[in-house]
Amino acid sequence: MHTKVALLTGGGDRPYALGLASCLAAAGVAVDFIGSDELDDPELRRNPRIRFLNLRGDMRPDVPMVRKTLRVLAYYCRLVAYAVVSDAKIFHILWNNKFELFDRTVLMLFYRLLGKRIALTVHNVNIRKRDGKDGVVNRSSLGIQYRLVHHLFAHTEQMKHELQSDFGVPPDKISVIPFGINSTVPDTSLTGAEARQRLGFGAGDRVMLFFGNIAPYKGVEHLVEAMPQVVSSISGIRLVIAGRPKGHADYWAGIERRIEALELRGRILERIEYVPDADTELYFKASDVLVLPYTHVFQSGVLFLGYGFGIPVIVSDVASMKEDVVEGQTGFVCAPSDPSALAVAIERYFASDLYRDRDSKRQEIRRFANERHSWAKVASITVSAYAAMLGAG
Repeated sequence: MHTKVALLTGGGDRPYALGLASCLAAAGVAVDFIGSDELDDPELRRNPRIRFLNLRGDMRPDVPMVRKTLRVLAYYCRLVAYAVVSDAKIFHILWNNKFELFDRTVLMLFYRLLGKRIALTVHNVNIRKRDGKDGVVNRSSLGIQYRLVHHLFAHTEQMKHELQSDFGVPPDKISVIPFGINSTVPDTSLTGAEARQRLGFGAGDRVMLFFGNIAPYKGVEHLVEAMPQVVSSISGIRLVIAGRPKGHADYWAGIERRIEALELRGRILERIEYVPDADTELYFKASDVLVLPYTHVFQSGVLFLGYGFGIPVIVSDVASMKEDVVEGQTGFVCAPSDPSALAVAIERYFASDLYRDRDSKRQEIRRFANERHSWAKVASITVSAYAAMLGAG
């Protein structure tokens, strides 16, 4: 396929944005990559099919509000100016920008007036519904955006169904694509034994990991409540919670109170902070299993990050999560919002061959993930959708 696509990243989500840009370029697509300082990458700049345009610039949060506002407004001006002169036939939106209502309505109409074909990757069908903050304005503006774009990419069949049922999107307007494996996080020669030693764990410790932003829908409280049962049945059990609260400081404060009340301080290693890419492998290589006790989610980038390191998972049976877990081979699934069921799943894992043969199983999990969630497969589906969009145009 010989065409040009403008990839509108919103300035963040480095693993997905870089992964998609690289696989599209490998498939012969010319990409204008609309990025930020956060997404600047030497490999991206060296790729002859990718033109990196740093329209977003600095996105650091630790600046005064006035400066934040001015730099966002400057970005919108640059984005509009780019759209006017761009020869890219397709504008592919990965994430909306800061002012979502404007992006969903005015910006969509503007792109269409310029004659652009618009694709949108739907990472969350309705994130405010997930967070319990849905409303008329949110749903209406989402519906407008879903109608104005020419094609949608969703990560699961359940997301496709919700787009159809909640927003009336025709099925032929939606392509289901795998969630590509995170290939941007460093994977050095650091061994599992070295990683455990750096975190203060012994060879006999059995280490569970919760990784990522801490928010109510992640269900961390259920994992904490499951710990007393797990501690009583599994010797040497430890839990690492690595990530930062995102917009829900009271939620994390409540969890800390429960950790104290349940006398779990000696069992839980808390790294409540942003974990940079360079440190990510430390936590995954030191752990025996990744635990994702989510209460509401469509798909999880953390799950596929774990698979990239070959680590088994224990997940809640919400949305399409269980579709990405082969019971007993890549992990286990349990009922959501149920600490007792979660504890039983953890006990099953540590009594299973998946744990006993963990070194060989990690290689099998990596192979499974690379076959099912390869960026080459993402590129194939995406490029076919682009061709159909241009044909329809």
